[in-house]
Amino acid sequence: MNSTPEENPAAENPVVIDALRPEDAPRCAELEQILFPGDDPWSADAFRSELASPHNRYFAARDPQGRLIGYAGLARLGTAIDPESEVHTIGVDPAARRRGIGGALLGELLAVADRWGGPVFLEVRTDNDAAIALYRREGFEIVGTRKRYYQPSGADAYTMRRPDPREESPA
Repeated sequence: MNSTPEENPAAENPVVIDALRPEDAPRCAELEQILFPGDDPWSADAFRSELASPHNRYFAARDPQGRLIGYAGLARLGTAIDPESEVHTIGVDPAARRRGIGGALLGELLAVADRWGGPVFLEVRTDNDAAIALYRREGFEIVGTRKRYYQPSGADAYTMRRPDPREESPA
């Protein structure tokens, strides 16, 4: 779960990935206001509620001083026989972008999802080219479009799916 500077693509500016904690909720809400101002950003209470669910896993990216610069969350859905996961959120401080932090956070989520089993789903704004490219690199495919998914902006979202890595690929 913890990344070392040697494993981090931005080794000159090491980032530690660890568990998101309830005391991180205000900083997450602050970043939400910056990152998603027109799309109903989550409040600190929303983050605390997500962290309290036993079916969720949330991670934090922290700079060398311990300041939260990114966060990501995953929910376990489905049944024990037919599990699936859903990426709830990934956010990185704009000042810390282009350092592999979003990819590192997504990697942590996918490692958890792989242990749980089943496919992984997410929604992403159709105009968020950087995120779509990241998700495609990790094996996600667009499987649908949700019109006016983000409110109040009314922006559309793609639904993307990454198959369970244990599923056989077609010949």
